[in-house]
Amino acid sequence: MRILIAPDKYKGSLSATAVAQSIAEAFNGQPGHFELDLCPIADGGEGTAEAIITAKNGSWVECQTLDAQNRSVTAKYGQVASEAVMEMSAASGLAMVSDLPLDPATASTYGTGLMMLDAIRRGAKRIIIGIGGSATNDGGTGMAQALGFLFLDEHGKALENVPQDLDKLHRIEAPSTWATEILVACDVTNPLLGLEGCTRVYGPQKGVKNFAFFESRLERLAQIVARDLNVNPADVPGAGAAGGLGFGLMAFCGAKLTSGFDLIADLIDLRRRVQAADLVITGEGRVDAQTLHGKGPMGVARLAREFGKPVAAIAGLIEAREALTPHFDHLIQVKPENMPITEAIQKARELLTAACRDQLMPKITTAASSGACGG
Repeated sequence: MRILIAPDKYKGSLSATAVAQSIAEAFNGQPGHFELDLCPIADGGEGTAEAIITAKNGSWVECQTLDAQNRSVTAKYGQVASEAVMEMSAASGLAMVSDLPLDPATASTYGTGLMMLDAIRRGAKRIIIGIGGSATNDGGTGMAQALGFLFLDEHGKALENVPQDLDKLHRIEAPSTWATEILVACDVTNPLLGLEGCTRVYGPQKGVKNFAFFESRLERLAQIVARDLNVNPADVPGAGAAGGLGFGLMAFCGAKLTSGFDLIADLIDLRRRVQAADLVITGEGRVDAQTLHGKGPMGVARLAREFGKPVAAIAGLIEAREALTPHFDHLIQVKPENMPITEAIQKARELLTAACRDQLMPKITTAASSGACGG
């Protein structure tokens, strides 16, 4: 039996690669012949680079950069030939500044721009960047500043602090050339501005309280970008991703935004691998009603359904079973009902392997003996 193991990460616990390996361990010593295809996935958020580099046998490089509050950090990104694969969260992520008071007025994507610049200097002709998990609400201005864009006040002087002084922005000057192709893996569809924009929807988790101030400075940015750069991607779905970094990458770098899951599915040849499988296993830390709205495991399930393959979801927590049942043949919860979540996170590897062995394996062997893998 050929089994495709294509999970996303268990956030705060296990990477997608570690999840796939833990599931695979459940098959060790089991009767029968199992051919396992480990294929960790991501949907544009954290884990995107690892999923791509693992699938394409790329390598990792390190560079010195800055976190969202201007502290020196070492970030890593992947390389595959002349292509760089990175995540903005490696430099400008919320988790990296969790030890500091949240300050969205000063939080900057400058470090993401430095990481991109490092890849370009190493010869990258294309950069794939996942933009989930940001600490920022700067519209990508920090990133653009690192790449050579000038943000000027009404007197033609460079703003001393970007993004803190964006309310004083009067003009933008672009560097002379931009030759690197940028492909953005994005898992949200929010525009830059408005009730569904980045400030209102994602700002609170980054410390935004004065919505009017932060909205107005992004609105001013969009107006000046339209005038000086002759582009206006503020309403493009995904422009509001990562505090407006989606907007910034389109406006300043001519980037193309695409579904994170679809991009990764193409890069790792997921359709072919699903088609070749007898059973597909996916999952993430929590599978619930939100999973139905573009999350990685749902993308895997849709491909499995397209090719008539049975699909199992293995997750730390399973919620909304009634809504999920039409899309998954098996729903396996890893966390024992009476175990505290903190303990389950600490024991995630062993619990995951045990849940697969004790709950899923009997279903597989029963289905195999009856000539079917689903049900």
